[in-house]
Amino acid sequence: MKTDRTRRAALLAGGVLLMAALALASVAVGAGSVPPGAIWAAFTGYTGADEQVIVRDIRVPRTIIAVVVGAALGMSGSLVQTLTRNPLAEPGILGVTAGAGFAISLGTVFGAAASQPARLALALAGAVLAALLVYGVGRTAPLRLVLAGVALTFVLSGLSLGLRMVYPDVLDRYRFWSVGSLAGREQTPYALPLAVIVVALAGALLATRPLAGLALGEHVAHALGARVTRIRVAVLTLVTVLAGAATALAGPIAFVGLIVPHLARRAARGSIPWLMAYTMVLGPVLLLVSDIGSRVLLPTGEVPVAIVTAFLGGPALIWVVRRYGAVAL
Repeated sequence: MKTDRTRRAALLAGGVLLMAALALASVAVGAGSVPPGAIWAAFTGYTGADEQVIVRDIRVPRTIIAVVVGAALGMSGSLVQTLTRNPLAEPGILGVTAGAGFAISLGTVFGAAASQPARLALALAGAVLAALLVYGVGRTAPLRLVLAGVALTFVLSGLSLGLRMVYPDVLDRYRFWSVGSLAGREQTPYALPLAVIVVALAGALLATRPLAGLALGEHVAHALGARVTRIRVAVLTLVTVLAGAATALAGPIAFVGLIVPHLARRAARGSIPWLMAYTMVLGPVLLLVSDIGSRVLLPTGEVPVAIVTAFLGGPALIWVVRRYGAVAL
């Protein structure tokens, strides 16, 4: 038991070190590379030089956003997979991020998304409605849940595209956001959604032990005295807040919540608290790798990070379907 705990702690420490190294690479790598000396000078002897401005005002905030959004998407995926005992569950696949994105597009048309708090409220409302609809339709079977989520995602994505075609002038500045990208997010007020995500992540960590009882099965959880309905409502609320706030900040980014829990689950070996701890590290790792890749893949400009995660997530989804099919966790 002690050896197993030591191994898990060592893996977590290694993940944290990897995340720190990728964060440093995220600050240094881009359209123009910044030498380590310039990065150090940006914090110890700021003079307003171009490289220092790039580091402090663009890349550091972008890296912070990538870390927090990656943790939010990964954690929301772990929570919803554990709650539904469905290895295919993920906020993007279940329509939660599409609901948040459509709500922001609709609010923009009616002039209700002019500020970051307004966009955050719209994203949370859209995510809640989408989650309730998909869960209500597909809660009886894992595959049905996924099919309902995919269908709703296509419907809402089509409606969002229709709004952008009908109101091109109103929604023109949201075109890049609607793809899902971290570029330019540091230029908008991001403190509120980051704070909301951090609070929700803390709540998710507090919910791990009650969720561990529920993961054993509803009947076992009842026998252990767990308040199943309250746990489900709390976890669904956390999933909605995490996915909605991340979408409001970075746009719809799919597959992070699908890939990360499967990677973390292999290391956690059935422990829900360790699963959530690994998820909070691996989510940022995946998004940082994707974001760094999005900057260097094309010499002519950046690729939206959601395209990179989709490129990684498509094969991962195929593997999960082949590996698990419609069988619950």
